[in-house]
Amino acid sequence: MRLTAYTNYALRTLMFCALHPGQLVRMEDVSDAYGISRAHLLKAARQLGQLGYLENVRGRSGGVRLGRTPDEIVIGEVVRHTEGDLELVECFNPESNTCPLIGVCKLSVLFRAGLKAFFAELDKVTLADMIADGPVLIERLMANQATQQAMQSAGHD
Repeated sequence: MRLTAYTNYALRTLMFCALHPGQLVRMEDVSDAYGISRAHLLKAARQLGQLGYLENVRGRSGGVRLGRTPDEIVIGEVVRHTEGDLELVECFNPESNTCPLIGVCKLSVLFRAGLKAFFAELDKVTLADMIADGPVLIERLMANQATQQAMQSAGHD
């Protein structure tokens, strides 16, 4: 199973905001820290705001901050929202299924059990758990951001 980049960016955005509690975070800073597209992050941040995970503040000095405390944000819940329908195999969707083995094949049962176990694990973890090593995470992000900036400067000289 592979999650989308969109979900990855949403989770990274939440982690970055959680590492800066109470602060308005600029999406440019998130983009620079992770070295990923600001446009993609903005899409994820918009949905996270609509879902109440983030508070989006518009304007020149705007940005985003957590809309809930890190211990209230369950990773499995975020993934369910950002991934949408997780149809691992065709037979998960009765409308598009063309497999003649529907109803007698054990494969769909196995995949459903696997998906259930996957989310059971994600549901045990909160955003607070994800940032428990906050100083180490911040140090790594700052180092990555410095590297990204140095590469950009070298390319513009």
